[in-house]
Amino acid sequence: MGFASGPEAGLVMLDAIAGDPRLAQVHLLAATRADLLRRLGRHADATDAYRRALDLVRTAPERRFLESRLDDLTP
Repeated sequence: MGFASGPEAGLVMLDAIAGDPRLAQVHLLAATRADLLRRLGRHADATDAYRRALDLVRTAPERRFLESRLDDLTP
């Protein structure tokens, strides 16, 4: 959705499912939010979302990817 209709539309879709308690501990939701926020130029919000995703991620390759994205936003 974020690529087809733009990052704003993607955030609306994420907000629609974010309240589902089954997704509360899923890092992909936070990582997707972070990417959409980054694409909107909302770097402070994206940084927070990447940190949330890092709190939840369980695999080393995904952790490294998220850390690299976070590093790209951090001066």
